[in-house]
Amino acid sequence: MDPEVSLLLLCPLGGLSQEQVAVELSPAHDRRPLPGGDKAITAIWETRQQAQPWIFDAPKFRLHSATLVSSSPEPQLLLHLGLTSYRDFLGTNWSSSASWLRQQGAADWGDKQAYLADPLGVGAALVTADDFLVFLRRSQQVAEAPGLVDVPGGHPEPQALCSGGIPRHKDLPGELVVRELFSSVLQEICDEVNLPLNTLSQPLLLGIACNETSAGRASAEFYVQCSLTSEEVRSYYLGGGPEAHESTGIIFVERQRVQRLQETEMWAQLCPSAKGAILLYNRHPPLQSGAGKSHLSHPSAPALSLQL
Repeated sequence: MDPEVSLLLLCPLGGLSQEQVAVELSPAHDRRPLPGGDKAITAIWETRQQAQPWIFDAPKFRLHSATLVSSSPEPQLLLHLGLTSYRDFLGTNWSSSASWLRQQGAADWGDKQAYLADPLGVGAALVTADDFLVFLRRSQQVAEAPGLVDVPGGHPEPQALCSGGIPRHKDLPGELVVRELFSSVLQEICDEVNLPLNTLSQPLLLGIACNETSAGRASAEFYVQCSLTSEEVRSYYLGGGPEAHESTGIIFVERQRVQRLQETEMWAQLCPSAKGAILLYNRHPPLQSGAGKSHLSHPSAPALSLQL
């Protein structure tokens, strides 16, 4: 296993649909206040804003733990989530004291992640109609992994479930959080790759990977099938999109080559979240054979004309 990534959860073969996942959102799953207070987080945030004035704070979901129950008739996954923020993420997971915080968390709470923000990310193993996986070269302007190669992804947003104000646990029903988790990965693909939503299948959750370069921050990795060919995807990408500034180029890798990607020079160019997505994808042989194409939400959609 690559030291930059670890696998927290491997879903049953073929992945889990939205209907097979549930969420328990509770303040009990929030980050513990730092020993001595959270002033260090504020100082780190202010310094980061001076260096990168374009970054902004936003609420995020925090992954506390996950429970997979293999029961009849279908496996069910329960995600235990809290609330956190991007500011707290930079001030804990990305701080120079992250290793110490993990040690203290284990000593104080029996949980090495107790003091860490651990915002839950999402990523997609996006497969084209002609069997290529889609990767993006990250811009030098992004806060995390600038210049590295990633899969499309981002974060589910608590703010998307609120009409206004600060999201509160009691105002976010579990079923809506699950819906946001699955829809957010599709939205990220649309925004980053500039693809029409009706060309994408319903996501299947492959598992959860942890980025060990950011103190074990977790990302839910999905399989998504696209009804467009790689050249059609490239044309849409070059047309721009709401988050086009986050990447500088698009890369296509044949499905068969992805199975041995860890043995190639490209592996060293992948950011940890992308490595996690590929490791999980390669552990689901039914999807590698193209079986996931049966999950397309719009299988009979007409061919789309490209407007460049």
